[in-house]
Amino acid sequence: MVLLQRPFWLLGAAALLLWGCSGYTSSHSLHYFYTGVSEPSQGLPQFITAGYVDDQLFVQYDSDTSRVMPRVPWIEKAVVFDPQYWDTETQASRGNQRTFRENLMILQNRYNQSGGLHTLQFMYGCELSNDGRKRGYVLYGYDGRDFISFDQEILTWVAADIRAQLTKRKWDADLQIAQRWKTYLEGTCIEWLQKYLGYGNETLLRKESPTATISLKANDNGQETLFCQVYGFYPREIDATWRKDGEVWVEKTFRGTVSPNSDGTHYTWLSIEIDPREKNRFQCHVEHDTLLKPLDLTLEKSASILLWFIVGAMAMVLASTVLLVSGIACFIKK
Repeated sequence: MVLLQRPFWLLGAAALLLWGCSGYTSSHSLHYFYTGVSEPSQGLPQFITAGYVDDQLFVQYDSDTSRVMPRVPWIEKAVVFDPQYWDTETQASRGNQRTFRENLMILQNRYNQSGGLHTLQFMYGCELSNDGRKRGYVLYGYDGRDFISFDQEILTWVAADIRAQLTKRKWDADLQIAQRWKTYLEGTCIEWLQKYLGYGNETLLRKESPTATISLKANDNGQETLFCQVYGFYPREIDATWRKDGEVWVEKTFRGTVSPNSDGTHYTWLSIEIDPREKNRFQCHVEHDTLLKPLDLTLEKSASILLWFIVGAMAMVLASTVLLVSGIACFIKK
């Protein structure tokens, strides 16, 4: 888990991307990310937590402010149903901060480390698919590497290295620890996820259809690269593939991650290197929950759309110019 060496907000974003790439199935998720450091500094508190619903950061806590803070407007609705919500969450985070400090010292001793910057990170969460399937995860990392994780199916802990074996034996010996986590991941976590979806339904449950365009770039090797850009869609689950004569084509295909836009929608891209003589045989195939039927876009179709856009824009400019000149003439006449 090399990502654990990076700041917690990068870890959170990366983990969400990895978690969300489980296939084209619309779902919602609740995740929490904790980070503790042995040597805090300016801009790097000793302890930080971040909570995400889907890919939205909705709450955050750090040891400098010592208070759980809202990060989206819709979470303010929580106090309508629970006036003590922020106090309860803050007290829990302060307790987690103390526990993290103790565990970090234990791990430093276990790894025979007397000083320096060391990090302990903890990630857990749950996901609910539209078809009712549930899944969850619990994962600890130390100094940028996996330490121990929870196998929800067989109720046991998986040690990532020899020093984690001690923790595994201790936790496996107490079956209540595993049972509590299973109950939380399959019950409590899902219940809170559904509450938060209710609070933020206007944002989190909205539907935005994707738009796709194709462009072409010549390569130095005599080949060409087709680029398909898909943007403006929500929710984030989407299936975009290249097809040649209607069949899925993966050879020489590259794809970007699904990333958020500033307006809360998402975008992604994929490219493919092709023989210039075959460019009209390829289609960018896009499937999304908001589409009644998939998008199948070719270079020729995309060029037509772009041409109409340009022509339309020129017509609007021309019409505006005519109106402006007419207005000036009327003003002078008066």
